[in-house]
Amino acid sequence: MDEARGGAAEGWSAGGGAVRADGADICIVGAGVIGTAIAYHLARRGLGRIVLCDQGSVGEGMSGRSSALIRMHYTFPGEVELAVHSLRAFRAWPEVMGALPVFRPVPFVRIVDPDELEALRANVAMQRRCGAVVELIDHDTLAGLAPGWDVDDVPLAAYEPEAGYGSGGQVAADFLARARELGVTYRPGTRVLDLRRQGDKVVGVTTQAGPIEASLVICATGVWSRPLLRTVGWDPPIDTELHAVAIVRRGGTGGAEQLSCIDSVTHTYFRPDVAGTTLVGSFYGPRGADPDAFPQRAPDSELAELVAAASRRVPSLAEGGIARSVTGVYDMTPDTRPLIGPVPTVSGCLVVAGFSGMGFKISPAVGLTVAELVGDGRATTVDLAPFRPERFAEGALIQPAHEYRDDLNSAARGGGGLRGSRS
Repeated sequence: MDEARGGAAEGWSAGGGAVRADGADICIVGAGVIGTAIAYHLARRGLGRIVLCDQGSVGEGMSGRSSALIRMHYTFPGEVELAVHSLRAFRAWPEVMGALPVFRPVPFVRIVDPDELEALRANVAMQRRCGAVVELIDHDTLAGLAPGWDVDDVPLAAYEPEAGYGSGGQVAADFLARARELGVTYRPGTRVLDLRRQGDKVVGVTTQAGPIEASLVICATGVWSRPLLRTVGWDPPIDTELHAVAIVRRGGTGGAEQLSCIDSVTHTYFRPDVAGTTLVGSFYGPRGADPDAFPQRAPDSELAELVAAASRRVPSLAEGGIARSVTGVYDMTPDTRPLIGPVPTVSGCLVVAGFSGMGFKISPAVGLTVAELVGDGRATTVDLAPFRPERFAEGALIQPAHEYRDDLNSAARGGGGLRGSRS
């Protein structure tokens, strides 16, 4: 996670000169896992005075509502590479961050529809080339790993023995703590009202407490990105999608306490949670959710349907009852991949948003690569070019060679789906 120190790239300069007392070299908007990771990595490289603003407090937005699965199974190599680099950071968190562990090891299983086994094989081979520790396991092996599951319809699955889960709120708080030690100024309760511009250049932000001048503004604003970026004439292709998970008491020993899983057959995902419970989620949700006024609990009927679907795979989930639910909102893009790069309509502004449910598990690598982009002019740890914001206007949407039908259905809906385990 350490990088060489260096100066800020000239391409982000606001024209040189001293930074004003009420200004910054870089202003980051959003103190979730993405914004705090960026702040930490920029500060490690000594890239100037950094101010991090958030309308609330660290991690209390969608990061704190994340299901926080940590797994490598994606269909696009760039996603896998970001996940692999992030897994290394999560597993070494005490050494890297000087903080308590955030990684809880739980092996992961990926089940696809029976007619997509060739795609599964191809994707596992690709993931291994990208450095993921993953293997194909047959029906008998899976039955031995999860004796309480019904796997009669699973001839083959992907298995990640080094996967796990974490806590979005804790990760964001740890990134922020280290960033502040390195000199980052944190301004909680500071709502950014608009991006300030002079001609075709962003020169800072307007907050409820007054303006902040900055040579570079980074919008790590997730589901709040669209109205903010409209203030500089760009309407990013980000939609909102409401998701809910059920926290289910375990009714018996059924394997859900030992493994996490994303299951295309039942359209559910699940992982162990605290105190004898299992978290269960689904692939899809309704569009157009207001991130400032969304339901804080899903209807009981919806939760019952969700648990019933997951119980087809893990029958014991039907026995324990629902302890509670958690809701949150995804920031979706048309190809369900993030926007990372310069805002097309102006200079001096980056967008790092639209993670479509995958932000938590790749946040360490996103912070690192965005710092490379700012400091060096390009990212070298993982190539961020495919995630450039202008790809939609170019007609260059990300289209993996072996996309699963779930993801294709998500794109047809305008996004959504199994970016899947709430990130």
